[in-house]
Amino acid sequence: MSILVCGSMAYDNIMVFEDRFKNHILPEQIHILNVSFLVPELRRDFGGCAGNIAYNLRLLGSEPLIVATVGDDAGEYRQRLDGLGLNQEYVCHVPGTFTAQAFITTDADDNQITAFHPGAMLFSHQNDVRAARGGRARLAIVAPDGREGMLRHAEGLAEIAVPFMFDPGQALPILSGDELLHCLGLARYCTVNDYEARLMCDKTGQCLESLAAKVEAFVVTLGSKGSRIYAGGDSIEVPAVSPAALVDPTGCGDAYRAGLLHGIEQGWDWLSCGRLASVMGALKISHRGGQNHRPGRAEIEAAFQSAFGSKAIASKLVYS
Repeated sequence: MSILVCGSMAYDNIMVFEDRFKNHILPEQIHILNVSFLVPELRRDFGGCAGNIAYNLRLLGSEPLIVATVGDDAGEYRQRLDGLGLNQEYVCHVPGTFTAQAFITTDADDNQITAFHPGAMLFSHQNDVRAARGGRARLAIVAPDGREGMLRHAEGLAEIAVPFMFDPGQALPILSGDELLHCLGLARYCTVNDYEARLMCDKTGQCLESLAAKVEAFVVTLGSKGSRIYAGGDSIEVPAVSPAALVDPTGCGDAYRAGLLHGIEQGWDWLSCGRLASVMGALKISHRGGQNHRPGRAEIEAAFQSAFGSKAIASKLVYS
């Protein structure tokens, strides 16, 4: 039994601007915007929402199955998946395309400007999640991907009765209000950040409370203020975990989602799921890139105990 992780696989090209965007972008001049940022630091990391979420699930001992599309340049990424012991059965090669590429510039305040080439991601609908019917999967997430792929994955998972988390994220601009409501109606859970929650309300014409009532749990991350989980008519406040260092926010949301999914898989209550998610996000943010943190069991347990003064939940972590 596995967790299906539907979403993008991408190469992240990370550039660090050692100043603040606000010092160089003049609000009154944005209609003629023409700026250049000197980025002395450049690196290429493995990323994409599906890749990042699956990586973190593997750290936690879950058995994720990535459902994604890649291009002709995916050889290096495939070798990495092999090294991590991640199943590639549903990683589909689309000839004549590049694997999705993100070009991310981060400033001194951790603000980000991103340019994204979708490449093979636009063909994500070629993967049919219904192939996992017959009890192969117990849980899934539909994370940012090609528009048609996200819609088909949501419908396919509903058809084979696999409960899933809807994570519209960066795909919110390409999904209409009706499409968002359609996916939300098929999902069991939803997770967004605070900005995405506001955008989702604007696009659907519904308030947050109304959206939250459509699923078993609606999770809103609030950055350094923690997160809020709307479930069972309650609003559960989950504090943020203080990281060892604030290095790079890239992939923190994906690490958080992996913590949620692992907790759901283990049958935990929502507060416990949120706490583990916060721990995973904090462990990630102290490392550069979406997949360069490598906490072992002892480190995750120590971080959980330090943050919440309890081993009770940490001791439930399952590792392969």
